[in-house]
Amino acid sequence: MPDPYLLTPGPLTTSATVKAAMLHDWGSRDAAFIAATASVRDRLVRLAGAEETHTCVLMQGSGTFVVEAMIGSLVPPSGTLLVLVNGAYGRRMVTIAERLGRAAAVLEWPEDKAVDAAAVATRLAGDPAISHVAVVQCETTSGLLNPLDDIAAVCAEQRRPLLIDAMSAFGALPLDARATPFMAVAASSNKCLEGVPGLGFAIVRCDALAAAAGNAPSLSLDLYDQWRGFEDNGQWRFTPPTHVLMALAQALDEHAAEGGTAGRGVRYRRNLDILVSGMAQLGFAPLLAPDLQAPIIVTFRMPTDPAFLFERFYAGLSQRGYVIYPGKLTVADSFRIGCIGRIGEAEMHGALAAIAEVMGELGVASGAPPRLEAAK
Repeated sequence: MPDPYLLTPGPLTTSATVKAAMLHDWGSRDAAFIAATASVRDRLVRLAGAEETHTCVLMQGSGTFVVEAMIGSLVPPSGTLLVLVNGAYGRRMVTIAERLGRAAAVLEWPEDKAVDAAAVATRLAGDPAISHVAVVQCETTSGLLNPLDDIAAVCAEQRRPLLIDAMSAFGALPLDARATPFMAVAASSNKCLEGVPGLGFAIVRCDALAAAAGNAPSLSLDLYDQWRGFEDNGQWRFTPPTHVLMALAQALDEHAAEGGTAGRGVRYRRNLDILVSGMAQLGFAPLLAPDLQAPIIVTFRMPTDPAFLFERFYAGLSQRGYVIYPGKLTVADSFRIGCIGRIGEAEMHGALAAIAEVMGELGVASGAPPRLEAAK
C-alpha cells in the first residue's frame, strides 16, 4: 500500500526527496552536520525577517516542547503571562505556565471567535502586573487565524513582549519581525515547512535571550543554555535528531524553490478553496466565517443525517488513502480536514471524490449540520 495522504495539521505528507534526506547517518559532532545546523538556524531567522534582531534556537522534540521552553526561559519566575485563548493550544500554554510555576492570566474567547485586540489593550492597561503576552497565530482547534498584527501592535504600544505559537502557520502565513514586533515565535519542522516531526525551534530577540540566563526551571528545555551551546561550538547540548535536521534542510530548499512563504501560502489557499467548495456541494458547512479561516485546516460541523457515523466515515476514507482528523471543539461536534503538506489540487479533488464515495457507501444523503437542516 502507498503511504496515505495526511489531511491533518501535522505530521503531514512529505515529498520523496525530504524522505530520502533521512537515508544517511550523520555524526552529531561532524563538521558537515554542524554546518547544516548553522545553515538551518540562519534560514529560519531569514524566513521571519529577523536577521538584524533575532536568533534561532533549535530544540529536540515536538512543537509543545519548544513552546514550553519558550515560556519557561523567557518569562522570569517573577513575571505574569497573559495568555490569549480561543482554543486548545492557547489553553495548553496556560497549563504550561502553571506547571512551570509562572503566574498566568487569561483572556478567553469562544473557539469560533478571533482574539479582540481592543480587549487585549484594555486588559494590559488595567493590569501592570502582566509582564508578557502569548497568543496562537493559527489556532488549529478550529483553523482560525488570529489578528496577529493588531495584537502585536497593542503589545508594543503597551510595552509588553509578545510570545507567539506559530506552529501551524510558520512558512505559509506572513510573519515579519520588521512589521510585527515579537520577542519570540515558536514553530516546528513538521507543519508548513513540510519536514518530519521531532524538531522545534524558537526565533528569539537576541537581547531577550541574553537576559534569560537562569530563568528556565528545566535543564533540557533551557533556551538560553541551548543557544549558548550553538554559539560556542555549533553543537547541540544533547543528542540531536540528526535525520530530522537533514530532512528539514531539504524541506527548506523545497520551500525556497516554491517561492518561500508567499508561494507556499498560494498553494495552501488553493487547496482550501477546492476543499470548502467541494464540501459545500456535498452539504457540509465549515465552522468558521471565511474571514477567520486560515488555509491550514478546516473544521466542519457534523451532519445531522443519522447514517453519518464518524468512525465509519474516518475508516472509509483511511481505506481509500486519506487520513483526516477528529474534532477538538467544545462549541460543536465536528471533524477537521487539513490543506497543508505535500499535496495539491489533484489530491484535494481525490479526497473529495473519496468523501462522496464513502457517503454513498454509508447511505448519507447530505453533510448538512443542524442549523442548515433547520433552515430548509
